[in-house]
Amino acid sequence: MRVMAKSIVISRIATRPEDGQPAPQIALALADKNPMVLEGLRSLFATDPRLRLAVSATDGERFLDAVERVPFDVGVVGWVMPYCDGACVLDALRKRATAPRIIIYTGSADPDVPRQALALGARGFSSKSQPPQALLETVLAVAQGSMVFPFVDVRTLNEDPFARLTEREREILAALPSGLSNAELARRLGISVNTIKFHLKSLYDKLGAKNRAQAVARSMARRN
Repeated sequence: MRVMAKSIVISRIATRPEDGQPAPQIALALADKNPMVLEGLRSLFATDPRLRLAVSATDGERFLDAVERVPFDVGVVGWVMPYCDGACVLDALRKRATAPRIIIYTGSADPDVPRQALALGARGFSSKSQPPQALLETVLAVAQGSMVFPFVDVRTLNEDPFARLTEREREILAALPSGLSNAELARRLGISVNTIKFHLKSLYDKLGAKNRAQAVARSMARRN
């Protein structure tokens, strides 16, 4: 399985100083498009015995696959990723009653990203421009039930549904007029049929469409 091939599990066990018994560890999952960032995060979290890295992924699709297969408490997720970005991950998880807590960790200079992440259900936000210790503290706080964000104003949300589409969703929307089946779309894009179905559902939800025909019609109307 491609996700687990990229995962690293930390085997160190923390102990409670008062009784010498193993303390519960916080299981983490990581997703970032940059392998060097992932390696840096692995090294950072390995320094704290309260944390255990369960799995890592290089894009949002693989991260969502890990959610189905690997139990973890907190996910540290990039905002800009191929196929399914941070917004896509949050949108997919916010309707799940048992979804892990997600922290967006990004170098994006867009000041609106924290607001979008909060509106989509993220539990924390940390900038790559901050010291690594800030991310570590955010992870521990979110794991304990806190929400960690800079000041954001969520009174106004992005009203353009097309602006919320991910790179993969735009790719699929552009292919819909060709009449390709889900299986044919999957072969063309190199992903599974189930992943196509997931993206189609998300696409329809964002555009307020019930089916392919309505999604295509809304796309064509926007261009005119």
